[in-house]
Amino acid sequence: MADDLRVTRAIAIPGEELTESFTRAAGPGGQNVNKVASKVELRWNPATSRALSETDRAWLLERLAGRITSSGDLVVRASRTRDQARNRAEARERLVELLRAALARPRTRVATRPGRRAVERRLTGKKHRGKLKQARRRSLDD
Repeated sequence: MADDLRVTRAIAIPGEELTESFTRAAGPGGQNVNKVASKVELRWNPATSRALSETDRAWLLERLAGRITSSGDLVVRASRTRDQARNRAEARERLVELLRAALARPRTRVATRPGRRAVERRLTGKKHRGKLKQARRRSLDD
């Protein structure tokens, strides 16, 4: 594979690191299914990739631990269409989407305090509820 795979602005996987294999796929195609290897299996090893920084590599390996094989490869399969070229493109797109989602860092929460009006509203609601409950009680005169 000669084409590099652009994941983000900063990350591009070199084409030499991607391995594609093709097999015959079940599904649509009629008699053509038995003749053409249209199913694509795209493999990439994030642990040895030059495309990732050490922090990104550690983060990615932790997030995708369940999808990585024992040999360290991340495998994406595509066999939706009859056309090998479209399945190749789909496998590459899936890999990019998977990596973008896995590399996304959650935003750190900034602690905030409720505004004065919100506090007043909460306290007036509590007082109102307390008065309603107090009105339901039996008085000592009963």
